Amino acid sequence: MKYLYNILLQISEKLLELFGNFFGQKVRYFKAGQKQVFKRLNTCLNLGKKTIWFHVSSLGEYEQALPVIEKIKSQYIDYQILLTFFSPSGYEVRKDSTPADCVSYLPVDTRKNVQKFLNLVQPEVVFFVKYDLWPNYLHELKKRKITTYLISGLFTENHPFFKAYNPWLKKSLGAFTRFFVQDDNSRKVLNKQGFERVTVTGDTRFDRVFQIAQTADSYDFVKNFKYDRILLIAGSTWPKDEDLLARYINNSPADFKTIIAPHEIDDEHIANIEKKLQVQFIRYSEIKQNTDLSEYKVLILNTIGMLNKIYKDADIVYIGNGFGKSIHNIQEPAVFGVPIITGPHIEKFKEAIDLKIAGGLVSINNYTELKNALDSLIQNPELRKQKAGITKTYALQNVGATEKIMTHLNL
Repeated sequence: MKYLYNILLQISEKLLELFGNFFGQKVRYFKAGQKQVFKRLNTCLNLGKKTIWFHVSSLGEYEQALPVIEKIKSQYIDYQILLTFFSPSGYEVRKDSTPADCVSYLPVDTRKNVQKFLNLVQPEVVFFVKYDLWPNYLHELKKRKITTYLISGLFTENHPFFKAYNPWLKKSLGAFTRFFVQDDNSRKVLNKQGFERVTVTGDTRFDRVFQIAQTADSYDFVKNFKYDRILLIAGSTWPKDEDLLARYINNSPADFKTIIAPHEIDDEHIANIEKKLQVQFIRYSEIKQNTDLSEYKVLILNTIGMLNKIYKDADIVYIGNGFGKSIHNIQEPAVFGVPIITGPHIEKFKEAIDLKIAGGLVSINNYTELKNALDSLIQNPELRKQKAGITKTYALQNVGATEKIMTHLNL
């Protein structure tokens, strides 16, 4: 399997180089970033200073890493921090706006790239976040005896790295000096696989969203749009979510407002949402100083960077992509104390499962279930209050992972 993995990576890297421009914008960004990655590293790294390297996949994992980055930045001033992203959607958004001293793409996990990257960076300590684990990097970090940690890890019995036919992947996990995991089940799974240096700390993202909640102010346009109505905020939506929501908005007699914040904000996607709506709507980009937002039923948030703060004014939140591979961030609305609705695929997300069991989250499978959930929450303020209390209590109980991690670090 090791040889097949390395051959496939080399082929993929070559195909990206030859044909990357023929694919979507994200692939083009990724290709351009990979082409310039070592030049960027040479430019932004101080090669005479000790380096702590954090690697994240995209924006979600960045939010999990951020509280730890900030703590280390404040406590260990002799170190510089390198932050690498795998996904363009993370790198392009945060490349110029992080506490890290240097931000870069992670070079593709070929043995040649790994050697070149580690020879250049020479990290003293390395942090991976959650699940973006690259075996060639891990094997080489272990070989070089570099202190390596995993933050907010989640493991199940059927984790890809534990497949019997591929012991090479499991062996790569031996690179970790310590696993900081989200739950006790992950600890038990790792212990069963022979890994003993495991500490249950919880999810550092709760620390991040708690920080945001403490300082979040209401946006004027949200207050003006909401006025005295019930506000439904649909965050990080995909087409399936938008189909169901538009149907409900178009047909419900209830007096409520909706903000839709789609995962993709290109004009084509926004136009497709607008085609589904039979009520008055406005894009955020169309709001002027004298715009009367009271006449609109739906506001489409075609910008980024606001969603985690506007949850402050929500009465109900719908989280998108539950009909896809995985739901988006539910910690952000939970910390504000808001009842949450999402699609059916929550099985990979401990916080969603916990909140569903506790009663703060409703997981729906179809339009009828969405209608029932929204009708109940819109019509029953006591039910909204009850579920809001459950989500906020759960979020606050899970704050503190960063401090637990810091007590175990050996820098």
